[in-house]
Amino acid sequence: MIVNLTSSTPAAATPVVPSHSALRPLGLDEVRITGGVWADRQAVNGRATLAHIEYWMEREGWIGNFDAAAAGTVAEHRAGREFSDSEVYKLLEAMAWEVGRSGDAEVDARLTSLVARIAAAQEPDGYLNTQFGRPGQRPRYSDLEWGHELYCFGHLFQAAVARQRTRPDATDGLVDIARRVADHVCATFGPNGLQRVCGHPEIEPALAELGRATGEQRYVDQAALFVARRGTGTLADIEFGRSYYQDDIPVRDATVLEGHAVRANYLAAGAVDVAVETDDGDLLAALTTQWANTVAHRTYITGGQGAHHSGESFGDDWELPPDRAYSETCAGVGSVMFSWRLLLAQGLPRYADLIERTLYNVVATSPSHEGTAFFYTNTLHQRRPGTTPATDVAVPRATSSLRAPWFAVSCCPPNVARMFASLGAYVATVDDTGLQVHQYAPTEIRTHLPDGRTLDVDVETGYPHDGRVRIVVRTSHEEPWTLSLRVPTWATGATLTTPDDDLPMAVAPGTARVTRPFAAGDVVELQLPVGPRIVVPDPRIDAVRGCVAVERGPEVLCLESVDLAAAGVLRDADVGHVRLTSRESVREVDGRVVARFEVDAPTPEDWPYGDGEADGARRTTAVVEAPLIAYHDWANRGPSTMRVWLPSI
Repeated sequence: MIVNLTSSTPAAATPVVPSHSALRPLGLDEVRITGGVWADRQAVNGRATLAHIEYWMEREGWIGNFDAAAAGTVAEHRAGREFSDSEVYKLLEAMAWEVGRSGDAEVDARLTSLVARIAAAQEPDGYLNTQFGRPGQRPRYSDLEWGHELYCFGHLFQAAVARQRTRPDATDGLVDIARRVADHVCATFGPNGLQRVCGHPEIEPALAELGRATGEQRYVDQAALFVARRGTGTLADIEFGRSYYQDDIPVRDATVLEGHAVRANYLAAGAVDVAVETDDGDLLAALTTQWANTVAHRTYITGGQGAHHSGESFGDDWELPPDRAYSETCAGVGSVMFSWRLLLAQGLPRYADLIERTLYNVVATSPSHEGTAFFYTNTLHQRRPGTTPATDVAVPRATSSLRAPWFAVSCCPPNVARMFASLGAYVATVDDTGLQVHQYAPTEIRTHLPDGRTLDVDVETGYPHDGRVRIVVRTSHEEPWTLSLRVPTWATGATLTTPDDDLPMAVAPGTARVTRPFAAGDVVELQLPVGPRIVVPDPRIDAVRGCVAVERGPEVLCLESVDLAAAGVLRDADVGHVRLTSRESVREVDGRVVARFEVDAPTPEDWPYGDGEADGARRTTAVVEAPLIAYHDWANRGPSTMRVWLPSI
């Protein structure tokens, strides 16, 4: 059933509001995360991460670029990469969502101050960029392959959408700034303008959403033009090939995501927006196929995407090496954007499954517990103990073996910040039949159905550490409505207890639905089996054949050398020397997952190959027990080695 949002409801305080969709997203004004893992992450994000990012952007001169542009000195004094404007805009977006989430007056004041500095740099025709177009700089749009002008505009538009939907009464002018830029883009790249696209997709979903938020159909139409031009060869061929920036094949003809993983996901997200707004079923079907094939063949167990450091790109099918995984944090954010739009369009729980996996094992892995250091890439096997990066300089983006406070290319920290600040918007939806809960955390949901009936629901849970999820209904209605709960794919053996049942009922992975005239105080309880489980890779993934991984609930676990040291093995031991003694040796002890390992200490030889038997005779083996930890927690205890996939015997 399709919910028509334009006629039935005002836009929620959420990043994506289609004009019509299978599910209506709920905003930060309707969903509040009140406890647990995600509330902690949001608190750290609001308290520490936003200020940390702002400090570094000031220190590196990225915010000062706008001051220099306004003063006419930017050609001599500009700092940072060509896309540094976009990082400032992502910070603005994160701040806007944080104000909408917490009402933080200090963050609101800092946001307003930043907007004033940006506004001063805007040119009379709406153009706004600190890298191009002024005396002493290259001309506008002279390097669409690498210049990132339209990419930067896209992040500005998304910041404006966040501001309009959380503070429609704000007087800082951010929305007006964005609209002037969008008008300039439509005039420059419209049907009679430059028939080009940007080397880095991002403006596509941003224009579509700005059009939804402002009611300007021409913004949506321009997004559709950009999607249609993609893959027609408007960009120059490069060393990585046109697939690097998705200009080798039209979007509707592609069958899998390829090229630069962030670019691919951003483009796919925007193409879903266009397909929905233009009722283009063929385009939506193509994107559905791309999502399915990418998940089936090109996605890590963590939900991470991008196997190649070269080109930050997807590899071939089944090419998923753990030790060389790039798995950029921004690609994880982009994957969530793509999956969320498909979930709204089609209502299928598999999209929420991937969102959950990616949130817990990619997005949550990037920041330190303190929220002031970050991974840019997310390896699944660290062979050498990391080195602590300097705290007073930006480090190269992909070479930090521990989380770094800042990078020369720092797209990931503000991307994580905007995701955490807006996280409540990804928890639940409604449709004509009732309420759907997609992500589990202690939550207050205060919303309404399209017919006007209010729904007040509380979610009580210790998930993911505890599998019990209690849905407590706080309002009574004589007419029935449907409560839908996602049962994750891994949750074989889940049970559901309703007010009509004395005993729990078995429910299969997918969606569990309860339809009845709920009364205030009614409780529906979903019990998910979150104990440790062994996962075996498809044998076509050559790099991990003969290995297993351990998951607990939605979390992927890993073995870290810090825990091997506590078990009597050298702290800097290569975790690759460890083998799981048997699948049955993995168990839960006092709330921890503990496993039994054989630790090999091979005798050095002058040739690393043999017949197996002689090699075994050379080894000295010790048997130890050590805990496995959530992958997102690794490297928070200092330099270490780590692996997710464990050799099995």
